This record gives sequence, structure tokens and C-alpha cells, in this order.
Amino acid sequence: MSELTLGIEGTAHTFGVGIVDSDGKVLANAIDMFRPETGGLHPREAANHHGEVAAPTIRKAVAEAGVTLGDIGLVSFSRGPGLGPCLRMAATAARALSSALGVPIMGVNHCIAHIEIGRVATGCDDPVLLYASGGNTQVIAYSGGRYRIFGETLDVGIGNMFDKLGRDLGLGYYAGPKIEKLAMSGGELLELPYSVKGMDVAFSGIMTAALALRRKGHSLEDIAFSVQETCFAMLVEVTERAMAHVGKDELLLGGGVVQNMRLREMAATMASERGARMFVPDARLCVDNGAMIAWLGRLMYESGVRMPIGETVVEQRFRTDEVDVTWRG
Repeated sequence: MSELTLGIEGTAHTFGVGIVDSDGKVLANAIDMFRPETGGLHPREAANHHGEVAAPTIRKAVAEAGVTLGDIGLVSFSRGPGLGPCLRMAATAARALSSALGVPIMGVNHCIAHIEIGRVATGCDDPVLLYASGGNTQVIAYSGGRYRIFGETLDVGIGNMFDKLGRDLGLGYYAGPKIEKLAMSGGELLELPYSVKGMDVAFSGIMTAALALRRKGHSLEDIAFSVQETCFAMLVEVTERAMAHVGKDELLLGGGVVQNMRLREMAATMASERGARMFVPDARLCVDNGAMIAWLGRLMYESGVRMPIGETVVEQRFRTDEVDVTWRG
């Protein structure tokens, strides 16, 4: 069996194809993101996009890696969590490729893939992951043979909230970078709900309050600044308490939202004050990507996990803590 694994990511807006070797070296990481002309992300429109770009993105990844499809020994795909139509499209592409090449297939948990690509890419060993993305916001750490969730959002992912807020403020879709830029010019910290409930967080009330502040005449810059400061303080607080609870001294950041430099700054300050080290993968490994899917598939396969085609059904609500972590001792 070839030691190369091809991974297909398709949980939401991104269709990604990555190729990694048995050491976790990323040979290719091709990404094609669905960008709606108006409004927000519609799952079926995104799935149609994935279907259209699947074959060319696979070809692009193979060319980038300088290999042929015949060199691939394992096909891996994002089984969940995610949007049903998008997941099914990625799984269909993976099944077709696995069958055509006559190689094994592996469906993996998208959230855990962020952890494992972060571990191999940065060299950290046993971190607490602050996972902040469009669809997910979780604080995750390894304990007792599984990756456990020590805190999470009770409503929407932080990136989803940023996008909804940006749309209602007239900033357009994929608003996170625009909010970050506006926040750099803001300076007044406006009062917003600080929604930490135990180890969990909630963002919907913050969005509602921020829109109310806009109607009262507050500037976009101050609103963006206040939203970032409040939300990121919440995330850093629950992450610090998780690190204290599990006794770990490594912090790993993952997910598209961790590209925000203010979030990184606040997390780095917290880690430093705890005497811990913070790790952040390359930007293309923070966002949804096929390389992370490939790497987790390889880890699972080499630990003895096998997955017949009939068991490759997708799971929209695939929980991080449902997976037996067979590849870590």
C-alpha cells in the first residue's frame, strides 16, 4: 500500500483536497471556497459548487503534489459534523475515487482533524485546542482515550455570528476579516452581554445587542471593536479554565477565526501568564482543508481502523467525543 493519503474536505463552504505522506508532510492542499453572490451560505448551493469543482480540485492537488492518482494508497473524507448536502457531496467523491483506485476509504471527524494537523504541523504534543470557526466553537483536550469537549457554544459558532452580524450591518458575507479591520479603528468599549455559562459560551445575544447599538448611532468601528473584545475574552476565559482543569501547558489554535490577530494576541497573553506555550499552524491549515482530513485518515488507518464502503455514511452532528482515539497511547 502506498503511504500517500488523499483527503477530501466538504463540511461547509470549502471544498478542499489535500495529499500527505506517512510522516504528516503536506504535499498538496488545494482549496476552492464557495462564495455566494448575495445573502448567506445556502447548503444546497454550496453542495452544487462542491460537485462542480470536485474533479478539477482533485487534479490540482495531484499536480501540486507531483504524483499521480495511482500513487494514492488511501482516500479520506470529512464525515461530519457539517451541512448535510455538502458532506454527502464530499463523501460521494471520496467513495467514487476509492472505488476507482481500488484503495481503502476512511471517514473522519472534522474537529479532530484540526487537532491532529495542528499537532503534526507545529510539534506540540498534548494541547488544549481552542477551535473557533464558522460552524464550530469548542475547547477540546485529550483525556481517557477520547478527545473531550470542555466547553462549547450553546447556539452558533463564532464565525457564523460574525457573518450574520456583518450581513445585517451591510458588510457582506464572510464578514470576519472586515470586522477585524474595522475593530482596529475602534476605541470605545461598548456594553455587550458577556455570555459565559459555566464552561460554555453563547453569541446570539451579543449579535442582537450589537445591532441595537448600531440603531442607536454607534459607529461600526466601535461596534466591531466591542464585539471582538467581548467574544474573544469569553473564549480565552473558558480556554484558560479548561487548561487548568486538565493540567495541560500547551495551547493550540485551530479554525478559520483564529487567523484574527486580536484573538491570537489575547490567547498568547493568557498562555504566557500561565507559563504555557501557544501553537498556531500555517493559515492554510487553520481553515477547513483537505490535508488535515488526509492526515487524520492516515493516523486512523495505521492504528488499525478499517471502514467498509457501507459504513461511510455522513453524520451531520458527529460529536468530537464520540470517536475512540486509537492512534494515541
